[in-house]
Amino acid sequence: MEKQLPHFDVEWAFQPHRLLRGGHIQTLAGNCLPGRYYDSSAVVHRVEFPDGDVVALHDDCPPGWKDADQSAFLVHGLAGTSQSPYMRRVAGKLAARGVRVFRMDLRGCGAGSGLARMPYHPGRSQDALWAIRYAADLCPQSPLAFVGFSLGANLGLKMLGEFRNQLPPNLKRAIAINPPLDLEQSTYALERFFTQIYNARFVKCLLRQVELSPKLIRRTALLKFGKRLRKIREFDDYYTRAVWGFASVSEFYADGSAASWLDQIAVPTLILASKDDPIVPCGIFQNTPRSPQVTLHLTETGGHMGFVGRRGVDADRRWMEWRVVDWVTAEEPRASLSHAA
Repeated sequence: MEKQLPHFDVEWAFQPHRLLRGGHIQTLAGNCLPGRYYDSSAVVHRVEFPDGDVVALHDDCPPGWKDADQSAFLVHGLAGTSQSPYMRRVAGKLAARGVRVFRMDLRGCGAGSGLARMPYHPGRSQDALWAIRYAADLCPQSPLAFVGFSLGANLGLKMLGEFRNQLPPNLKRAIAINPPLDLEQSTYALERFFTQIYNARFVKCLLRQVELSPKLIRRTALLKFGKRLRKIREFDDYYTRAVWGFASVSEFYADGSAASWLDQIAVPTLILASKDDPIVPCGIFQNTPRSPQVTLHLTETGGHMGFVGRRGVDADRRWMEWRVVDWVTAEEPRASLSHAA
């Protein structure tokens, strides 16, 4: 039997909206339903990497925040940005609790469009490390939490294991939402009949990001060839793995997968995922060894980045987002968590 979260209250048993049943419906609802967005006035920092590329880091600091108060570092998913709806909603919920929030735009994304020559990818754990160190230097006395979504969750988990001895000393906890721990398996999952709609959507959004990033290497050739691409695997094989120097797309996926690093993680970490995720097969989570510091919570339903719940549990139906708030703001990461809507 899968180990459940210790001492977590009943709110951690996700109850889906009665009209939104199943992984595909939850995934589409989580992405398409409108929500209340955070009207941010963030300070934007330019973070320069050792290779000369620059990314944008959005700094939302609540009024009255002090360096000893809580902070959080958020990383978006594939084809997303710091302005993705879930990023903005979670930032708003955390800021309302007095948490200083840093939202990272990965290479060539969002406010970082035009600032990078190399594209981002799921295995660039160095990028997350450099950016979170920058954030930690801005508030060295603040307990810092890492929050990653989908691709950003995989990237963060890989960072936590691969660079466990180089992390900022004030990084105290982490949460990873629907991480594709095994990239090969996840890309195969995207090629099934009922998931092709996600595959095509991701490729379209990735090509749009490349179009908006004029400094990206081999950009012109990709845009000319891009209309032939229908799958993430094709995009990665033709472009991402090639510009980063991997011999094959399988080697690229093996190098970028966080699965082999979970048993090295020393920071208290929660993985939150669902058994009916149409993009990330749940067997990945159940079959991957984890360190004692990594807790897995698999819900029966919720889809991929969905988790649209019943009325009355939280202040809105975004169950996953409130659980992120609970984990980040708890006095102890493994303590009993409660949320007063």
